[in-house]
Amino acid sequence: MYLALFLDRDGVIIENRPNYVRSWEDVQIYPQALKALARISNSQYKIVMVTNQSVVGRGFISLEMVNKINDRLAAEINKYGGRIDGVFVCPHAPEENCNCRKPRPGLLLEAAKTLSIDLSRSVIIGDALSDLLAGQSAGLDKTILVRTGRGATQANLSEKSILRPFLIFDTLYDAILDIK
Repeated sequence: MYLALFLDRDGVIIENRPNYVRSWEDVQIYPQALKALARISNSQYKIVMVTNQSVVGRGFISLEMVNKINDRLAAEINKYGGRIDGVFVCPHAPEENCNCRKPRPGLLLEAAKTLSIDLSRSVIIGDALSDLLAGQSAGLDKTILVRTGRGATQANLSEKSILRPFLIFDTLYDAILDIK
């Protein structure tokens, strides 16, 4: 069984967009995220991107376009010395009430089955409480919120009291320093 570092995409690796990431032109990679992924690339962790993409379920872009964006993002990360070992996407709109949309743990459970991951010793890093709730629901021991993206606002929400204790860092790079 492998350990995994689960990463949310928007707000952790790339900037959030108010009107969604709909094409590669909308992608702004955080420079510190590239450094973080390069730094941890030789670790024991499988690096797995888990991302809600309701932009598909809302009919703004196709799942094929989301996959193209994710493939190009993984290639850029690779070019800078990092790696992505798997990408798992929830394409559903929130009202579809699926099991894969975070805060539900479906994406993490699917990744664990596909990639032989030991969830109990894995880590999730997200910019939203829903990311951490998905991780905790899947049995991850360590959950981390970063202040990039929506994280600074999410860290102050009263809903955080329903979660088990979690760590907070300014950026993905800062979080990686704690993990490695």
